[in-house]
Amino acid sequence: MMNQEEQDILAAIKLTKILKTPKQHLATFGVTRTNYYLITQPSYDDLLQQQQEESVIREGTVVSERPLVVTPRYMANLDGFSSDARKYFENLVQTLGPGAPGILYQYRNEPAGLDIVSENVEAISQKILADLKGKGDTQSVVIQGVDHLWDVSLLQFIYQFTANSLKGNISEMGNMGLLNVENSVGLPTAIVREIEEMFQRVRQGDDPSKLKEKLDRLGVFDLYEDRFLSLFLKK
Repeated sequence: MMNQEEQDILAAIKLTKILKTPKQHLATFGVTRTNYYLITQPSYDDLLQQQQEESVIREGTVVSERPLVVTPRYMANLDGFSSDARKYFENLVQTLGPGAPGILYQYRNEPAGLDIVSENVEAISQKILADLKGKGDTQSVVIQGVDHLWDVSLLQFIYQFTANSLKGNISEMGNMGLLNVENSVGLPTAIVREIEEMFQRVRQGDDPSKLKEKLDRLGVFDLYEDRFLSLFLKK
């Protein structure tokens, strides 16, 4: 049985309306920046006997980093997951293999401002939509959400945006052979290339601890140990 917090989150998801979505999907080989307008009815309306004709507008940018090709072993070694989640990833290691390719999406929110305007949610939403259309803006998103759980409404958009982009991202990576597993190290080609790029950056002066952390999380440090240690040998 769900507790009250879980019920509130589920209700916020159901009440979220995405009025305008970006025309283009998430970039496969680069960073995607998506401006958002999230409109809500002020939560203080619930405390007033007479509802006010006001709306809260939150503006900001959702930044999606370049999608990463990862493996079950890598995910199992990431920080921030519960023991149950780690068991799930370990099960994937057993069933799919430690080097099976997957895609990791990473996001961050960059808030830009908050305004309270004297118009209801529907009216201000239509004004924002008309303004974006007039500017030829095809990439911004307009969302109607729940005020005290506005971040849940934003996450609902992120979830849908990712789901709609996934097929295209996989297709583009697959066409370039990046999801193929290289038998010599048991890792997807994309990860092997990333490791080689990290070795090159270390030779140019980058912090070697980042490379060590990457190899440890992938569970392949022993395969690269000699090369890694050779980085510290005096010429």
